[in-house]
Amino acid sequence: MRIGVDVGGTNTDAVLMDGDLVLASRKMPTTANVSDGIEAAIGAILEETGTTGDAIDCVMIGTTHFTNAFVQAKGLSQVFALRIGAPAGRGIPPFSTWPDAMKNAVFGGFAMIGGGYEFDGRLIAPLDEAAITAAAEEIKAKGIEQVAIAGIFSQLNAEQEIRAAELIKMVVPSASISLSSQLGRVGLLERENAAIMNASLRALADHVADAFGRALESLGITAPFFVSQNDGTLMPTSLLRQYPVLTFAAGPTNSLRGAAWLTGLKNAIVVDIGGTTTDVGVLVNGFPRQSSVHVDVGGVRTNFRMPDILSIGLGGGSRIRADGGKVTVGPDSVAFRLLEEAKIFGGQTLTASDIAVASGNADFGDKSLVETLDPGLVFAAQDAIHRLAEDGIDRMKTSKDDIPMILVGGGHVLISRPLEGVSEAHAPDHAGVANAVGAAIGQISGEVDRIYHIAEDTRDEALQDAKTRASEAAIAAGANPDTIEIVNLEAVPLQYLPGGATRVVCRAVGDLVMEKA
Repeated sequence: MRIGVDVGGTNTDAVLMDGDLVLASRKMPTTANVSDGIEAAIGAILEETGTTGDAIDCVMIGTTHFTNAFVQAKGLSQVFALRIGAPAGRGIPPFSTWPDAMKNAVFGGFAMIGGGYEFDGRLIAPLDEAAITAAAEEIKAKGIEQVAIAGIFSQLNAEQEIRAAELIKMVVPSASISLSSQLGRVGLLERENAAIMNASLRALADHVADAFGRALESLGITAPFFVSQNDGTLMPTSLLRQYPVLTFAAGPTNSLRGAAWLTGLKNAIVVDIGGTTTDVGVLVNGFPRQSSVHVDVGGVRTNFRMPDILSIGLGGGSRIRADGGKVTVGPDSVAFRLLEEAKIFGGQTLTASDIAVASGNADFGDKSLVETLDPGLVFAAQDAIHRLAEDGIDRMKTSKDDIPMILVGGGHVLISRPLEGVSEAHAPDHAGVANAVGAAIGQISGEVDRIYHIAEDTRDEALQDAKTRASEAAIAAGANPDTIEIVNLEAVPLQYLPGGATRVVCRAVGDLVMEKA
């Protein structure tokens, strides 16, 4: 048996699964001390089913903790950025494009030193080891523990980044070092930002990982636990401590994966309606469609893998307003105060949940408290809610053809009629905890992002090499070799580079090898 948990900003959801069967689910308020909410949610499902902690084989946890911390600039560490790329890469220094508030929270200095590679692996300049040692002395003097290292085209050849890390460790043995080659893709500035972001979260990652462990230990669960990544797969705690940035957007990703599993659909649009926002994403072969553009997180431009998700201001707590005969929905929400402020719970704020209950499409709270609402207002609010959902779907579709839709999330009851652009609608059992289900069914992945010199007769050889590398990475991360499959393979010619340069991105996934500790 395994447990899936998704820690959101408002609720912590948990499910207990035995094979493909969902035995129990529970939604509990998220707590300031993240471990308390996890302990309460898991404890509730164990008590409901009479299951003991030693019967659990594995626990999978998804969390928005790191995304929220970075966006809010809370609990972040100062980071020293070391760029390997002088003289070619001096034009835009590290942190130059960061918003002031974010930069003030993270900035710990930077150095730009000689080195870097061309796209084909040729040296731009030798690594300036003396300059690295000087930078290490500065890091030591400032008392900074987090360092981010980024080199030009280091994702193709990480040798200089690795050597730089070794030199810094000689001077500052306690330093925690994030290498851009292990995180980002093509694009020096964005990959450097990813490494800085990751470094700023590493101390917090240690705290959160320890909190997760304590919560499980208090419940008598000794099984290993894994954390959801934003590509719909899992990583062990050891990797969470190293790469917390890879959990960004894991919540919506888990919802998409859970939606696919609950319905059996591998290609569909998923509308995940929460208390504050609705996340709209697209399933391709059972996994979230990945963003093809650079992504801003907290105003910082980055290029590590992220799901293609559209968030709109529609949720169960969205405020409903009638002004001059026009009814509007959100984008502001009462969020976690729904049980206090919504009319169906005795409050004074008209919310989308009130409309769902008043229209007869949902049954929770006290319906008598909304029976006197103007039927015209209720109809107009429903119409506005559905238009918002239709607009979100239309913006995420890539063709004019209708597409199957899966409704999940605690607010899925807001949708009560057919939507334009949708061929068929599904609201499966356990839709309200699809995110926790998505965490529970997580697999292990491996990815490669490389530039190959491809001639007409070498294309197949290059693609096979990428598949092999991705598969080996998945197996090394804990995937069962017998279950490995390639779920994404892209080959994009780079017209601005000579020699048939082609960027190849390949991702392989496999089932987790279930070995109880």
